[in-house]
Amino acid sequence: MKLVKQIQISPRKMWPNEASHFTPWLAENIDDLGEKIGMELEVVGTEVSVGPYSADILAKDVGTNSYVVIENQLEKTNHDHLGKSITYASALNANTIIWIATTFTEEHKKALDWLNDNTNEELSFWGIQLELWKISDDSASLRFNVVCTPSSNVKTIKNKQSTITEKNKFQLEYWTKFRDKLLATKKVTSLQTPRPQYWFDITIGRSGIHLSNFCNTIKNTVGVRIYIQNRVVDTYFPVLESRKEEINKKLGCSPEWNPNPDAKDKTITLQLQTDFSDPVKYEESLDWMVKYSLIFRDVFGKEVKNI
Repeated sequence: MKLVKQIQISPRKMWPNEASHFTPWLAENIDDLGEKIGMELEVVGTEVSVGPYSADILAKDVGTNSYVVIENQLEKTNHDHLGKSITYASALNANTIIWIATTFTEEHKKALDWLNDNTNEELSFWGIQLELWKISDDSASLRFNVVCTPSSNVKTIKNKQSTITEKNKFQLEYWTKFRDKLLATKKVTSLQTPRPQYWFDITIGRSGIHLSNFCNTIKNTVGVRIYIQNRVVDTYFPVLESRKEEINKKLGCSPEWNPNPDAKDKTITLQLQTDFSDPVKYEESLDWMVKYSLIFRDVFGKEVKNI
């Protein structure tokens, strides 16, 4: 194995103009950004008009069906772009702002942190530092570095604790522990904020197909499953199913393929029967969930990228 020295270069060497070059490129490669922040993003439009101005990218968070405004800045952050991103979000009814820049000042990092801490629980603000590293004369490596994140913001959990059911509280606790264990492996760098619900989604690098793990408190079961949405079923499922034997060997298990054949969305599911009242089995189920989430993410992530 040969070590290659990388040199950091200005992103403008690859994208001279934000609107004409970087924004179209990011729209085409939105899955790369989504994978970094643990969110499945779907582009709605670019240069979306907001009065006399234009939002760089308007996207949707597929998991929540809410709008996301992405503001690009191939330079150091400034007040103008912060103000515009908030204006765009309010005009377009977006719940999430993703601000991408090459350098974040301490003042703007604090501003995003303050917004995450002091706005209502539905709003999220991300700061993403963009870096470009030259590998050779004709190739470079892109890095998205998360500098501000709503992931550590517990306001949603605090505000909803008093209204959710005991079952939902249990699921919130379970997903919080699962997320912590998965992040501790260092094999996944960013995950969604745990919510008091039946499922926990994890991106695998392609829009319309993701991990949607579940925790069923009534049946005492947990599961790791690939979830393929109807709009991309014809693209992915037939190809994956044709490679069922090879995929099962790579997984080291035999999940149930398409357990609900009449459903428009398709799933590939592996389940574990457990006993949530038994502390030992509870912990074992978490470890099982982490193990197979990593395996499914790795195997199916590689498979769908080849389709």
